[in-house]
Amino acid sequence: MPTDTAPVPDYVYVTYIRATSEQVWQALTDAELTARYWGHANVSDWKPGSAWEHRRADGSGVVDVVGTVLESEPPTRLVVTFEDTPDEPREPSVVTFLVEPHEDIVRLTVTHEKLPDREMLGGISHGWPAVLANLKSLLETGEVLPQAPWEMNRAAHS
Repeated sequence: MPTDTAPVPDYVYVTYIRATSEQVWQALTDAELTARYWGHANVSDWKPGSAWEHRRADGSGVVDVVGTVLESEPPTRLVVTFEDTPDEPREPSVVTFLVEPHEDIVRLTVTHEKLPDREMLGGISHGWPAVLANLKSLLETGEVLPQAPWEMNRAAHS
């Protein structure tokens, strides 16, 4: 049976948020804020070379993603490795958050590169829009969306 040997494309998502660069940076790097809109606390000191963890906010302490901070240029650029299967030896993917201010808004571009397979591409293609919609809602209204948007994707595929 033939296999798909085509390279997995990078994933890029762009959204515009009524916020400052500093507010978006804080939303990406503050564990309490990420727990509110992502359901996971992103824990690190955010210095290049430091580890980071994507820790469930349900009190279980379970870490679903780990990585290393590759670049950190507050409040405009953050680059991290992203390992969602740390027990399986493979090259980690890389996520870049680019925060570009323009007057009263910010363009946030998330680029996820070096994806290991199309299964991960499918997962993040649902995950990133849901997470970033919740981030946008929190920054613009002070509240996250009334339902976790990633649950909508699960319900559609059940």
